[in-house]
Amino acid sequence: MLPSDLPLLAGCSSPSLTPDGRTAVVSVTAPDPATDEEAGDLWRVATDGSSPLHRLTRGHRDTAPAVSPDGRWVAFLRAGPGGRPQLHLVELDGGEPLALTTSQQLPLGAGAPAWSPDGAALAFTARVPEPGRYGTATGPEHLRGPDAEPPRLVTTPAHRVDGVGFTLDRRQHAFVLDVDRTALDASERVPAPQRPTPRQVTDGDADDTCVTWTADGLALLVVSARHEGAGHDLRRGVHRVEATAHRQHQLDAVVGGDLAVSRVAADPDGRRLWLLATVLDERGLGAVAQPESLHTAVLTADPDPGGPGSAVPPGAGAPLRLTPPDVDLGDPAGFLLVDAAGALVAERHRGALRLLRVRPDGSREVLLDGQLQVTGAAAAPDGSTLVAVVADPASRGELVRVTPHDDGGPLRLTDAGGPLRATGRLRPLREVEHPSRDGYPVHGWVVLPDEARFGAGPHPVLLMVHGGPHAQYGWGLFDEAQVAAGAGYAVVMGNPRGSAGYGLAHGEAVLGALGTVDADDVEALLDGVLADPSLPLDAERVGVAGGSYGGYMTALLTTRTRRFAAAVVERGYLDATSFVGSADIGWYFPDQLHGSEEAMREQSPMAHVASVRTPTLVIHSEQDWRCPVEQGQRWWTALRRQGVETELLLFPGEGHELTRSGRPSHRTARFEHLQRWWDRHLPV
Repeated sequence: MLPSDLPLLAGCSSPSLTPDGRTAVVSVTAPDPATDEEAGDLWRVATDGSSPLHRLTRGHRDTAPAVSPDGRWVAFLRAGPGGRPQLHLVELDGGEPLALTTSQQLPLGAGAPAWSPDGAALAFTARVPEPGRYGTATGPEHLRGPDAEPPRLVTTPAHRVDGVGFTLDRRQHAFVLDVDRTALDASERVPAPQRPTPRQVTDGDADDTCVTWTADGLALLVVSARHEGAGHDLRRGVHRVEATAHRQHQLDAVVGGDLAVSRVAADPDGRRLWLLATVLDERGLGAVAQPESLHTAVLTADPDPGGPGSAVPPGAGAPLRLTPPDVDLGDPAGFLLVDAAGALVAERHRGALRLLRVRPDGSREVLLDGQLQVTGAAAAPDGSTLVAVVADPASRGELVRVTPHDDGGPLRLTDAGGPLRATGRLRPLREVEHPSRDGYPVHGWVVLPDEARFGAGPHPVLLMVHGGPHAQYGWGLFDEAQVAAGAGYAVVMGNPRGSAGYGLAHGEAVLGALGTVDADDVEALLDGVLADPSLPLDAERVGVAGGSYGGYMTALLTTRTRRFAAAVVERGYLDATSFVGSADIGWYFPDQLHGSEEAMREQSPMAHVASVRTPTLVIHSEQDWRCPVEQGQRWWTALRRQGVETELLLFPGEGHELTRSGRPSHRTARFEHLQRWWDRHLPV
């Protein structure tokens, strides 16, 4: 893969099904050089594969489709170039989409829509700015910018999030928009000023996420931190609010306790809630390296069965954990889908994201497994049809139909990755495993350059280290490794102890011991593949690179060895002590990861920077709130002051997710700078 191939990195996401299961709607997006954003449209897909795909919309960025309960309409999000997403509606058979919300109503945009069970309304979340902030100021133009806003008073450590910024003055709340289905008839379109307007249902000093309807359609469920002490711990519970409420501050707590809930869904019959949640300690902390598990809460009967919102009374039964700690459902691409047979979730497992069905009794069935990562799913209400979005080494994500117990495998319904695959530049992953210093197995992969272009080798080697540490490299298409292989480098990457997907003990192995067994594992994997005679690798020409925790490990290794010709430290976690006060998660993450102030200092690369002699390119985003730019600036400054060859590459306007969701021009420029750096220090 070449840097110029980035616009071909297309993939499917957010599938939705018609009630009969015969038709799916999916969003297909890719980096767009013309607008310097991710762009794409909605496509209609026959789930039996009997007819070609049909392009349903032609907007700039159309995402998050949701098919109505009657199967006639598709609600979705549309954003123009540089704009915020707003709710739109289009007929499943096609036609001109209708805008349901505007930037005047929702200046910071709308979240993904969810239909009420009767199809009469849509629920969604949106951030609500304080008056005078985030583009809502009035008055002279020179007083409308962010620099003219009033000061922020911060009273809780949890007050900002990477990729968003400050949250205390733009809380996320639940909204309901009534849908007049009669007026939506194509011959009776209602003029925009007369259409229903979105109604804010929740309010208060809390962020409400993952909005969903109760089974009877009378109330909404949201995930929120509304307990005493919120903002000082990681607890998030499930709360209920009447769908007819208006800016309700006091919500009914349904599930609470020492849980950090991320997603909630109700059974179709309303008798049970399903939750994805992390079990916390008694302080409401202790989430680092802990798995996200599936829980269920059986709901108690309402004394007045006909009462409003009786499907979800306050004080649901105590949640029951259904999946054991060694089953980790916490991948950022994960999901929670409920149908008549139970819950559908994605499990991190040895580099895969496999699709599980979990039944109310806790029994589990693997529906999709192998060299793939399942990043989305949709099911017909009766469970008769199941589709999923699947990434693999050659595609960012394709829609497939899943047929349980079908040895023929899933039926592929899209080919979004076809143009990139047709270049012939994608390289296969070779799975490897080698023992660490103490005999512990280290699992990983090698990506080799094309022999037709670069000869039989031996090839220069790039050791890559992932972020987290509780994350994983895996079987999905990884553009970083592919671009490096396309430039003639062999890539080695693995999942050392501390990574996700290998059980609880594997993840917890680095707590209080960061930079010990994990560093051993990273080097052992490298040593193992370099010693493998079947791999054409040049052991004398090796570089190392990584981002976030991978930046930490890259920096740490250069404090301990001079085996690397050069290094790239990107968005690095380099000094835990300063991270405490500067990062969005600094108020809890370093304490839980290291265990003590002394360990924070000793385990930080910054404490040992004086021993570094390896030429190092430091890359950071100026708006990174996860690993703030001061981390990279201080590393670069320390290297420069002691005479080490070093450069600092800063990206304006980008956050921690630059490499995955940054501007296409920035992602391309980053690849070009990396190639320039490696050409200098590790020429092919």
